[in-house]
This record gives sequence, structure tokens and C-alpha cells, in this order.
Amino acid sequence: MIKRLCTFLLSLTVVWTLGVGAAQAAQAAQGEEGKRVHNAMQIIFSPSMPDAFCTIGAVGTDKYGHKIAISAGHCLRDARYADREIPDNIAPVYDRADAGFGPIGHVRYFKDPEGSQTGHVTKDYMIIELVPQVTLSSQGPYLKQTGMVKVPGGPVSPNALNPALDNERLLAAGSNELITSGQTGTWYGTIMENSLGVYRSAAVNMKGDSGGPAIWRVPGSELPSQANGFKATGPWAGITKGITLALPPFLYTSSANILADLRARDAAAPAGVFGAGFTVTANP
Repeated sequence: MIKRLCTFLLSLTVVWTLGVGAAQAAQAAQGEEGKRVHNAMQIIFSPSMPDAFCTIGAVGTDKYGHKIAISAGHCLRDARYADREIPDNIAPVYDRADAGFGPIGHVRYFKDPEGSQTGHVTKDYMIIELVPQVTLSSQGPYLKQTGMVKVPGGPVSPNALNPALDNERLLAAGSNELITSGQTGTWYGTIMENSLGVYRSAAVNMKGDSGGPAIWRVPGSELPSQANGFKATGPWAGITKGITLALPPFLYTSSANILADLRARDAAAPAGVFGAGFTVTANP
């Protein structure tokens, strides 16, 4: 357990240098405020593999006071550590644009894809405990996250305990829109299908965007456009999951599925789990 977890295999096809320039520019813009960790930050799991990366979907704190980032579970594969707490610092995570900073955190949990190219059906997420030296920010390059989406009376996540909390309930298909952020900028699209808390939308993603942010478009709020710098604001609604052959092809794991599973696992674990009671940071 003292050695680095070198046997993790990244499940994604390597994506080359697309998006590095923007990430480096964002890093430079931090100035003297220190290492800022935010949604849409590209992350790697080994400095020797900078072109095999995933993306952060949300950052905040859990009920135990840990600084937490959330990404996609299918980014890592190792049956010895999947679907269990990883208390030791054996799986470091780095900012792809600044690996020289050292680890910004360590993986504490991930759900193995279990043979699927797009990750586990309802639990495709990863919990990263961030190091104390980083600063949490709700503002990504394009998306500002304002808490978590809540759907009073909505359909319940299949991962939820009974009774379900409002943030463990799902957005209805056909009447809600997601806004996403990835390597090619911001996209938005209607949720066309909600299958077990996995949203299907025309909002675009690509390899490497896995784990990246999706927010709910508050009805009447401004959509991203050239006029506003392609930026948007809204509550965190999920993370990028993958691409399928069905139309529209883009899948997103709902925040409800992640939060519900965290609460259920925490209730079953005497010592609790990292990420339980996760709340998106309010820091600018």
C-alpha cells in the first residue's frame, strides 16, 4: 500500500494536445492567489502521461470538512481498489497544466467501469480529496456553479435511500436543459432521456472531457453566447459520462445519482466515506 498505484489503467483513448493552451492560460491567470481548483480543470494521474486525462466536474467540501473534487469513475481501472475507500495517498491527481505543482489531491473512491466503455450505469464517479494548499473555486473557465440542483417531488435516483433528499431527485426529460463545458468550449441541449439518472443530451462532449461539469439551465437565464463570452451560471447537475451510438449521443451522470450513492455508502460505513454530504463551494 505504500507504493504509488501504478497499475491503474486509464480507460480513455489518449487525447493529444487539444486544450492544453487554454488550460495553461487559465493557470497563468491565477497570479498570486495560489493554486485554484475549479470545475473543468483537466487532471492527470501520472506526470509521465500528460495526454491521457479527465476533467473535474465540481469542487466543494463534504460533511467531514474535506476539500473534495468529483470526476468520472471510468477514468481509472483497478479491481483491487475499485468501489471501496482508498485512505492512503497511493493514487495522486495532478493539474494537467501544472504537474510541477505536485498532487492537487488523491483519489479516495472510484467506481470501476465493470466492462462498460462508458462506465458503471448509475455510479460512474470518482471522489478526490484535495490537498489543504489548494483554493476551491466555483468559477470554471466558462461555468459558474451555484450550489446543487434540487428537484422537489421529482423522480428519485435509483441510488437513493428512502426518503430521498431533494438533491437526490432527477430532472425530467423534455423540459430541462444542461449546459456543459469541455475542450471545445460550452454547449447546451435539452435532456432528451433520463435513464436511471443518466441524462442523454445534445450538449457536446469528447474524450478527455469525462467527469467534466454540467449545470442546469435555470429557466429564463442567459444561455452562453459570443456576447457573454460563452459563459453561464447555474446549479451543478452532473458530470460528463461518455458518448454512445444512440441519438443524441452524449451522456451525463446526474448529480443526484452521485449524491445519493455517497449518502447510502456513508450510512453503511461505520467510519463514513469521503465526499458524503458534498456541497459545491461558494468561493468565487
